[in-house]
Amino acid sequence: MNLRCGKYTLNLNRPYVMGIVNVTPDSFSDGGQCASTQLAVAHALNLIAQGADILDIGGESTRPGAQPVSLDEELKRVIPVIEVLHNLSSVPISIDTYKPEVMRLAIAAGANMVNDVRALQEEGALQVLVNSDVAVCLMHMQGTPQTMQLSPSYQDVVHEVKQFLTDRLHASVAAGISENRILLDPGFGFGKTRAHNIELIKQLHDLTDIGPPLLVGLSRKSVLATIAGDDASQRLHAGIAASVISVMKGAKILRVHDVKATVDALKVIAAIQ
Repeated sequence: MNLRCGKYTLNLNRPYVMGIVNVTPDSFSDGGQCASTQLAVAHALNLIAQGADILDIGGESTRPGAQPVSLDEELKRVIPVIEVLHNLSSVPISIDTYKPEVMRLAIAAGANMVNDVRALQEEGALQVLVNSDVAVCLMHMQGTPQTMQLSPSYQDVVHEVKQFLTDRLHASVAAGISENRILLDPGFGFGKTRAHNIELIKQLHDLTDIGPPLLVGLSRKSVLATIAGDDASQRLHAGIAASVISVMKGAKILRVHDVKATVDALKVIAAIQ
């Protein structure tokens, strides 16, 4: 299974690790740690040294309750980081945004992937991707970051997430985006209760039936704290367990804060399998 990401082609015969670079003051786990271009670039290069296969650059927090960031502010945060990393990075660069103009300018600056929590539903987003050759991750979210955790409700969370991702896949392909450029993300923590998240993990393999490779982002999520009882900075062990289970159930890309620990865990899986 190959994923086309602009100038890169990723052979997903093994799981890949996507390292998180939040150029934000208010992300739930690491807000403010990479709030300048210099700090963000240094962190990104450190993640590559730890074994990250992809870098995911974000300039707007999507944690529960987070307030939107203006277009100008988001561009000010992420574009300089992508421009620098484009010349230094040996791995694909992803832009974590739902705004079409940020997507367009990030791709022009050197991004090879778009990671969109709104699955290209914003007006103009599909066309930006159609006019490029970069990869895109389509994620499921119920509500918005401001409302998604107020009262998440599903009749059948796995079926509904699967149907949404299938619909967005079909819309993207119909618009002209080739399927070998598409990833799917069930959106753990985005409009889901503890029970919803656990059910999605248990039945993750069902989502592989849709076709495109799955990206999973469980790193330091609050569902891990509800299980293990730790705060956001102490969820490493729970996160590694979730990552290992996700890969064994079919995930191809893991979006994580703790790159070295995840890479080591995946080496153990590879040796055993």
